[in-house]
Parts: sequence; C-alpha cells; structure tokens
Amino acid sequence: MCGIVGLLLKDPDKQDFLGEYGTEMLVGMATRGCDSAGLAAYTNEVSEEGVRKFSLYSSSDSIDWNALTKAMREDLDCEIDLKANYNHAVIVPYGPADIVWRWLFENCPEVHILSIGRSIEVYKDVGHPAEIAERYNLRGLSGSHLVGHTRMATESAVTWAHAHPFTVGEDFCLVHNGSLSNPHSLRRMLERKGIHFDTDNDTEAAARFLEWRLREGDDMETALKAAFRELDGFYTLLIGTNNELALVRDAFACKPAVVAENEGYVAIASEFRSLAHLPDVQNADVFEPMPEEIYVWNKQSVVAS
Repeated sequence: MCGIVGLLLKDPDKQDFLGEYGTEMLVGMATRGCDSAGLAAYTNEVSEEGVRKFSLYSSSDSIDWNALTKAMREDLDCEIDLKANYNHAVIVPYGPADIVWRWLFENCPEVHILSIGRSIEVYKDVGHPAEIAERYNLRGLSGSHLVGHTRMATESAVTWAHAHPFTVGEDFCLVHNGSLSNPHSLRRMLERKGIHFDTDNDTEAAARFLEWRLREGDDMETALKAAFRELDGFYTLLIGTNNELALVRDAFACKPAVVAENEGYVAIASEFRSLAHLPDVQNADVFEPMPEEIYVWNKQSVVAS
C-alpha cells in the first residue's frame, strides 16, 4: 500500500503556495505509507541554453556542499548556484551539463544524482513523510506543479533509492501505487536497448519504459497507450514532466485515486482526505478517474482523453 499525490496550480499567483499545499497532501497520505517518502517539484525554469538543474543526494551525513561546489567552480571554471539542505542539495552549474555529470561521477562517489532538468527538484528519503517534509523544508517550495509519494514497501528494500518519485530522463518523474507482475521482462527488454537500471524496483521499470517511449517520439497519450499493452499488474501511475501531469489506472482500477479540479488547480491523491485542506475544494469538480482512461493536464490547458 502506498499513497500518491499530485498538484498543478493553474493560477501563477498561487505558485508560492505549491510547497505548503503539497506538504499537507503528502502528510495526509502518511497512513498509506510511512517507511519513506518523496516529492518532485517543478520550480523556476533554467533559461540558459545547455544549463541544467541537478538534485543531489549524499550517502554521507557529513558532506560539505559548499566545499563541493567550490571545488567544482575551480575545476570547471563556471558559476554555480547552490541550495543545500542536510544530505540534499540543488545546484545549477552554468556550464555544459554532461561535463558537470562526469565531474560528479569522477570526484564525488558519495553523491547521487536524483534528477536533472530545467525545473525539476527532487527530495526523497527513508522516514515518516512528516519528518521528511520538515527535514527538507518542503513547505518552502514554489513552482507550477508537483508529484509526491508515501511508501509502504511490499517489494524491494526500504532505502532512499527505492523511495519514489523515480526520475529518469530530463524533467521526468513517476510515482506508483500498486504492483507490476512483469517488471523483470520489461527490464530485460529495455536493457537489450542499452537502458541502464539503478534499482530492482518495479516502479523503475514503468518509469524507464515510459521515458523510453517519449524519447522515441511518442507524445504522452501514445506512450501511455503503449504502457497499457506492456505493463501487467495493478497500478495507478502519476507522471510529471516539465509541462504536464498525467494520471492512469489499470483496467481493473483497484488502486484508489481521486481528482479535485477547480479554476485554481487540479489536485490528485489516493484518498480524498489528502485534498480536504485545499482552498475552495468544496466547490471543486471531484471525480474518480476511470480505468484505462488517460488524464493529462498541462500548464496552459486541461485535457482528459
């Protein structure tokens, strides 16, 4: 059992409240998962050509993020914006992203890259969702939309790496409630195409499959229709990209999900109690997403197909 949450703010004036609303939603799903949690927020976009935002996790509690960025500045001769919080940091190095990635790989073996993109920031760890929200000040996040997850592990280990969201590709993340019965065959098929896996988690197989389809040229709807054919199991999937939130349930729709939408936002959760605190939710259109229906919302419009 796990809990998923998603929120897209239609009103730009409300973006400073993204973290506050999202944190209440995440903590509201703690009863569906309390061994680990995570949240991906789509914040201010990096506009410079070739520059990317990196979300980093350190397996060492004593890491000195200021020293790391100082060494990177000197070696790569570039400016770096740093936002550090305990064992997490978000950096924006104003240099080629591939060179930054290689520098981190070669010089900082204790540092893991949680995400790369123009706007995505990812925070995830082991612990109760309320503790994680407090630890990383998730209430302080601002931006256009977010995806979150509370995990109660039913397969694979309880570690930060197995916590959701799973991020693969630029600005792409996925959270999952349910279980897949064919993650190993999906993995073998994708590995034959040269795709690398970081964990043995079934959610990573779904994330890598969808990101691969998008990279091959599918739009979100086409990729999700392919997922209906390839993914076997019970699932509710919530996907975030730089511009979109997408939601699907399997053909039996046995994993719960509810959507609340009004003029100000679209909010998604496994159970309604996670949405109850949102402003004006009493006047929102509240509905249960249908099995094998594809729901896609973006910053400019709302589409359900």
